[in-house]
Amino acid sequence: MEMDMNSSFGETTAGYLDYSSETDAPLCNRETNHDFGVKLSTFYLLIFTLSVVGNSLVLYIIFKFEKLNTVGNIFLLNLVVSDLIFMSSLPFWAVYHHKSSWIFGRVWCKIVGSAYFLGFYSSILFLTLLTFDRYLAVVYAVPSTRLRRRSYALASSAAVWGISLLACIKPFLLYDQAEHYYQGLVCEEVGTPESIVSEELELSGPYLQLGLFFLFPLIVVFYCYVRIAVTVISSRMTNKYRTVRLIFVIVLLFFACWTPYNVVVMLQAAEVDCVELRKLDYALHVTRMVTYLYFCINPAFYTFVGRKFQNHFRILLQKHMPCLKNHVSINGSRTLSHVRIPQVGMTSQTDVPV
Repeated sequence: MEMDMNSSFGETTAGYLDYSSETDAPLCNRETNHDFGVKLSTFYLLIFTLSVVGNSLVLYIIFKFEKLNTVGNIFLLNLVVSDLIFMSSLPFWAVYHHKSSWIFGRVWCKIVGSAYFLGFYSSILFLTLLTFDRYLAVVYAVPSTRLRRRSYALASSAAVWGISLLACIKPFLLYDQAEHYYQGLVCEEVGTPESIVSEELELSGPYLQLGLFFLFPLIVVFYCYVRIAVTVISSRMTNKYRTVRLIFVIVLLFFACWTPYNVVVMLQAAEVDCVELRKLDYALHVTRMVTYLYFCINPAFYTFVGRKFQNHFRILLQKHMPCLKNHVSINGSRTLSHVRIPQVGMTSQTDVPV
């Protein structure tokens, strides 16, 4: 079957079923693949619950204990908002796969699809921005103090949201409710009118995602954490190697969660027959779930490995669960998963990797 690139791009990024809109090519019956997606609808809801609980807790701690005039907290707040926007779409997709039909109408098809893409793209970019900010804070601790101000954080955040919104224009225009021969009502990219999107832009979809929202973040994350690791090793820290191991886990986790998914994205962009398309659908379901899990563990790696957030969390536990008061200590040195790098010429210290 000759694949419709619009449908392919929609399926690979949003996980909707891909159906060719070509009238001169036979439709590919992918009913068994859809049945597999139905079985995964429970995992959609589980991931949604875990992510919302984790990100909401981070959000509460930020507003309860922290100030929003610091660069790190501004970036972290935006990351949490991005994750929540992304996760807000998952219950709709869970119902969609479970019922084997889109029941929410055309307007919600566009809204939910756009929310998915907006959260997906902005989360990746804010993760990259957070990593770059840590790189500046550790590797260029003193010189970066002039740059790392509130205005810098607000401008960078606005740029990320602007880029993400621009990347969402195509799915917002093209996602719609449609009738399919095998599945009934579906929510997907229904076509690419020439007056809206040129063929070149249509073909660039998967490559734009691969380059801007995978390769670029991966290169930045890898480079920044390598430089951070070198700085940590060259310092006089007593637990430097534990920090390096943690940095290695962060980079490995990012690579392991996102690489398989993006490989499948590129494979689906190629012209394959119906049999291969069904196999890629199975691969897409599995690899997409792995990327969803990454959104669940974001709060853990970007907040709770730091001393301040650990202490804030302990305070919450002591306040709301008095029975744990004797087992939870504040500023407990043995249980803190953090390291602190003295910064030459500064009175403060920097948590890594927080």
